[in-house]
Amino acid sequence: MLGLLWGLVLVVNVATALVFGFDKWRARRNGRRVPERKLLWLVFATGWIGAWAAMALFRHKTVKQPFRRLALLWTVVNPFWLLLWQTVAGE
Repeated sequence: MLGLLWGLVLVVNVATALVFGFDKWRARRNGRRVPERKLLWLVFATGWIGAWAAMALFRHKTVKQPFRRLALLWTVVNPFWLLLWQTVAGE
């Protein structure tokens, strides 16, 4: 069961990075963007590793301070930490 959860975390992080990349791509073309609320939900849904990697890789959402503060908050209060704690405590 725990392996399945870790696999899900991996999938969510890859999907989050792809969505951030897609949003950057749409921003460059003045297209319809992904709402920040959805990006932040992906961060909270254990996708924070993919989000921070995509922000660094694509240089996307790096200047917008309110977004970065909320992303940091969702990173800190993330359910991922409970999963990690459960993994370490289970050993």
